[in-house]
Amino acid sequence: MLTTFRTYLTNYGFTETTQEMIYLSVSFLLVVFIAMTTYWISRHLIIPIMEKAAQRSNVQWDDVFINNLFFKRLAPLPTAVMLYEAGDLIFPDYSHINMIIKRLALIMLVLTGIRLADAALRSFQQIYDSTRLSSDWPVKGYVSAVKIILYILSTIFIISILTGKSPWGIISVLGGLTAVLLLIFKDTILGFVANLQLTANDMVRVGDWIEMPKRGADGDVIDISLHTVKVQNWDKTITTIPTYHLVTEDFKNWRGMSQSGGRRIKRSLYIDTNSIKFCTNEMLEHFKKYELLDDYLNNKEKEIAEYNKTHHPDPTRYGGRRQTNIGIFRAYIQAYLRNNPNINQDLTFLIRHLAPTPQGLPIEIYVFSAEKKWALYEAIQADIFDHLLAIVPEFDLRVFQYPSGNDLRELTVGRPH
Repeated sequence: MLTTFRTYLTNYGFTETTQEMIYLSVSFLLVVFIAMTTYWISRHLIIPIMEKAAQRSNVQWDDVFINNLFFKRLAPLPTAVMLYEAGDLIFPDYSHINMIIKRLALIMLVLTGIRLADAALRSFQQIYDSTRLSSDWPVKGYVSAVKIILYILSTIFIISILTGKSPWGIISVLGGLTAVLLLIFKDTILGFVANLQLTANDMVRVGDWIEMPKRGADGDVIDISLHTVKVQNWDKTITTIPTYHLVTEDFKNWRGMSQSGGRRIKRSLYIDTNSIKFCTNEMLEHFKKYELLDDYLNNKEKEIAEYNKTHHPDPTRYGGRRQTNIGIFRAYIQAYLRNNPNINQDLTFLIRHLAPTPQGLPIEIYVFSAEKKWALYEAIQADIFDHLLAIVPEFDLRVFQYPSGNDLRELTVGRPH
């Protein structure tokens, strides 16, 4: 057709230069028309048919590909193929123009391929994230690393197409710039290696509660990517931590607590040592009104009576065993917590004395609440210590605290000024 058109121009008496210009202009317009027509058919006829077929299928993964525009990004593919073939058909006598069109077609193929790969990887990640395995083995970091590699390779291929040189030659040149590349991609390389370590050692998962005071992080992990880990703190702020810091620095992961049967309560009551004493008969009778102490007092009295009868038969002399108000109070705490439905009885249960301090004798409560949610856990802990602080005076004990302004005023009441 173009040969006939050229003959037609010659018959009308156009000069060779004019014929050349008109011929090239019409040829370029024809190439543009073929490219636009091919793209329009692909974009508005073929792709919608493919998307409708995918939507009618019973599987769900193809819908993810539709949402990520995978099929729409296929539209330039036939156009690139047509352009590549049009170079030989329309410009057989113009090798330089033919070469330019073919190179443009190849660049379009590379760009279309990388955009398709990007959509496919993003779709794969979304499909994978919807599975249970994703919480234990996140792949976002790996997908990001693959994308970076693909973009680097596509850039190398485009440079190769434009310069007409082998891509392996370009890669060998880049190999000589390894030190520069390592400097440029330092964070990416560190992040990729750290991501591998975090995943392989199961150190962090999305949804874990982690605590990293040095980075101001205390909350749930909401995202793990190649370069960063995002933590939503309890005040709803977001802390972004470079991934490799989770490998090189200390942090606390509360996953073990979340997966266990309870949350630890570890707190001490400081008893004024001046209030600790042996129990008199009147005190023991007073303590018997507490139902929680029935078994303890009965068994303890029998135990002490048998011991003293054997080892200290003379009751008029000191040396025998006697009950103390602090010992009975410790027994009361144990009985109270054993009967508390909010305490997990299957985990560590310990009521003990710590070494005396200048602030008094610490009675440490080391138990686990059955509830792990923060607000409910704090409420349970508060209820326990509300009760214990209120009942301490019933055992003729005092909780230690430093003198306050009110204490000093009471000391001065009635004294001459």
